Amino acid sequence: QVQVVESGGGLVQPGGSLRLSCSASGTIFSIYVMKWYRQAPGNQRELVATITNTDSTNYADSVKGRFTISRGNVKNTVYLQMSSLKPEDTAVYYCSADLLPVGRARTEYWGQGTQVTVSS
Repeated sequence: QVQVVESGGGLVQPGGSLRLSCSASGTIFSIYVMKWYRQAPGNQRELVATITNTDSTNYADSVKGRFTISRGNVKNTVYLQMSSLKPEDTAVYYCSADLLPVGRARTEYWGQGTQVTVSS
């Protein structure tokens, strides 16, 4: 059994910063990639940032230079540091873990999402 949980969402003013956290837990053999997605009402789900098991990172053009994905000190934890936030960053942010569970096939697991609202 594997669970992915996000936290850290909330209301922030334009130009402000926010840090999201994501933790994967359970009978995990190894994690290949952890990802942050976001989805605003009426929009498609957008891949925001990824980090691999070799610490390679990628970002959507819309957030490049403003967002940073990183591994945490706690095992199987990642962060999304968001700076210079804009109203268009408002969305539900989802974390996923592409991983190999113990005794089962490689699977991508999703968290429940956390709301980020950028507004005055």
